[in-house]
Amino acid sequence: MVEALEQLDKELFVYLNDMQSPFWDVIMVFVSEKLVWIPFYLGIIGYLVWRYRKQSIFMLLMAVVAIGLADFVASGVFKPYFLRLRPCHDPTLAEFVNLVKGCGGRFGFMSSHASTSFALAVFFNLILSDRYLVFKIVLVVWAVIVSYSRIYLGVHFPGDIIGGALLGSFLAYVSSLGYTILLNKYPSFVR
Repeated sequence: MVEALEQLDKELFVYLNDMQSPFWDVIMVFVSEKLVWIPFYLGIIGYLVWRYRKQSIFMLLMAVVAIGLADFVASGVFKPYFLRLRPCHDPTLAEFVNLVKGCGGRFGFMSSHASTSFALAVFFNLILSDRYLVFKIVLVVWAVIVSYSRIYLGVHFPGDIIGGALLGSFLAYVSSLGYTILLNKYPSFVR
């Protein structure tokens, strides 16, 4: 059963990774870079502080907890435990991988990009009201694009992405519970 899933994961990777073009190469490298998103993050932080004042402290604190845990668990726990080679390091796929820009570390399960981007997106989807529906959709679309870029660039299998997205979503849920507990414990922080 595990071998069948790994084979399906490899076949899906080859299919998705094969959709290459010079135009998309540039876009996907850009999307996958962590530092290019700093203005996006600063915009979110600025808006939350402006809109929610003191309550934004708990929002941002628990968002950082979700993202930090997602990164630590994906990179510090799962990758060293499972030791699953990235597609670009897998000798059985060497001739099939379209590697756009470097391979990264040796192991790839789970994707930190997927876990952290989904932690952010799901956390705010859980704690913000439905009047922010467009923003919530933008966050999920952003997380999906960032995650897909890792397959496109040849550094993660779809299973790495799915695992990372599930991990980030779960930790976002736990952090949203922590956020609710903090608001109930310190009601003076609610607007």
